[in-house]
Amino acid sequence: MSARRDVTFAITEYGFSERQACRLLDLDRSSFRYEAQPDRNLALRQELISLARQKPRDGYRRLWAMLSRQGGAVNVKRVYRLYREEGLAVRRPRRKKLVRGAPLNALLTAPNQEWALDFVTDALATGRGLRALTVVDSFTRECPGIEVNTGLSARHVTRVLERIIEQRGKPESLKCDNGPEFTSRHFIAWCAEKKITLRHIQPGRPMQNGTWKALTDASG
Repeated sequence: MSARRDVTFAITEYGFSERQACRLLDLDRSSFRYEAQPDRNLALRQELISLARQKPRDGYRRLWAMLSRQGGAVNVKRVYRLYREEGLAVRRPRRKKLVRGAPLNALLTAPNQEWALDFVTDALATGRGLRALTVVDSFTRECPGIEVNTGLSARHVTRVLERIIEQRGKPESLKCDNGPEFTSRHFIAWCAEKKITLRHIQPGRPMQNGTWKALTDASG
């Protein structure tokens, strides 16, 4: 706007022609002559903003559907463009990535020093899913327990571990991944109560729970 104002000043005060003034101030003549058009989408824009304030969690497609019901056919691409121009898009918080250090591989010399835990999934012929909790002694490579069910919560996991502990004693530590059953408050509190060290592997590194994986691969 300041460049257009300067060109106008040069023409009116110094008698320059339009061509001379635009060349002097390095402004294209078409830009100088351009007149902003009134916003043809003003009514639609205001209605869209009003609906978005009433329904702040709705995306542009739902808002477009409501606008179509209220005022007839509205182009969805136009609604999307106005939606973006007005900054109405819902900002989704980025999920924080879980960061863990690599667990130390303890030197195992006896049974019950470390148990490795993980789940195996399968399905019935009907399509219903199954989950199997597998417990492996990292020293003896024994599998003291396999619990199969359609669903295994953290409390179910601790009940299985308590049953195994009654039969063969308590482990010094448990190694597992970062699944919700193994990171729940109940499971962490249970390990603290039993004075069992809990070692989580790094996210996306299943090979760090190699004892369990080697046995399940061999059994499969």
